[in-house]
Amino acid sequence: MSTPIAAHVFGGRAIADRLGRRGLPDGPVAETWEVSDVDGNSAEVAEGQLAGRTLRQLTADHPEELVGRGWRGRIFPLLTKFIDAAGMLPVHLHADDTTAQRLEGQPNGKTEAWHILDAAPGATAYLGVQDGVDRATLRAALLDEDFDAVLRTLPIRPGDTIYVPGGTLHSFGPATLVYEIEQTSDIQQHAMPWNMEDGSLVPPDQRRANIDRLLDEWNPQARPTPTPGLRLPLAEDCDRLLCCAGPYFALERWRLAAETVVQRSFDQAVIVSNAGAPARLDTENWTGELGRAESLLLPAALEDISFTGSADLLLGYLPDLARDIQQPLLEAGHPPEALATLGAG
Repeated sequence: MSTPIAAHVFGGRAIADRLGRRGLPDGPVAETWEVSDVDGNSAEVAEGQLAGRTLRQLTADHPEELVGRGWRGRIFPLLTKFIDAAGMLPVHLHADDTTAQRLEGQPNGKTEAWHILDAAPGATAYLGVQDGVDRATLRAALLDEDFDAVLRTLPIRPGDTIYVPGGTLHSFGPATLVYEIEQTSDIQQHAMPWNMEDGSLVPPDQRRANIDRLLDEWNPQARPTPTPGLRLPLAEDCDRLLCCAGPYFALERWRLAAETVVQRSFDQAVIVSNAGAPARLDTENWTGELGRAESLLLPAALEDISFTGSADLLLGYLPDLARDIQQPLLEAGHPPEALATLGAG
């Protein structure tokens, strides 16, 4: 599918230089939207009989064949990105579902998760507010850009995943490369005196209004923490890491040894993104190579697919929590309390 590009001011060249993505424009690239159905940025099918059709059209016309049995909805529910935080992201938040419907006029909010692909030694992220911080204290600190006084600063390392519920104040960077999966939405409120699109200054009156709106959408209880994920069996010479899981999405990372073949069946849409060397994918009617930092959307109707390594793949999907998450983790010997570390409890 086609990939929208965001050249925000915090971006660099890591998606091209570190991950090996080809075809990117010159200059900083902050985000590649791997699979998107955001209004105005709905991906298009790149090849085959449906070339040129948008993801929005496919979701409307073939909901069960694309997303999964029983699916009903106007938009494709998952959004995935590679993000190069060469500089620090703005301190911001995204509304949760209830708040998005009440204040933004949107059908859903944006809960998201970050899987850390690379980070400089000592890298940190802002993740929610410190204990005891009330609205007035937070407002004053945000206006003063005194973020360390009120926000939780946690270390992050390559391989960590952070599940970030809607309403969580957050930021990460610099020198951090992330794969992000989230609800399909582009709503946000930020606290910065500059615009992330071009670095232009936000007028003081507008900035105060932005911060007040942010505080109206803030969830004071949201305090996520990085997790290393939980491992599940896959095949010999393969590593399967369940990075995170919740009601909106699940994310796995598969590392396959050279020439290893893994065959799987799916009955829901799966976004496959490549964080390593080119990998081969085979279905009954199609064979192709997934290049470096490229992504494919595998429709629910596809069912059987083979993956051939050497590969480092990220797989995002809308899970049946009992069947796809709880049962396999318990069968693999993980204690029930470990499951709550993956996301929303």
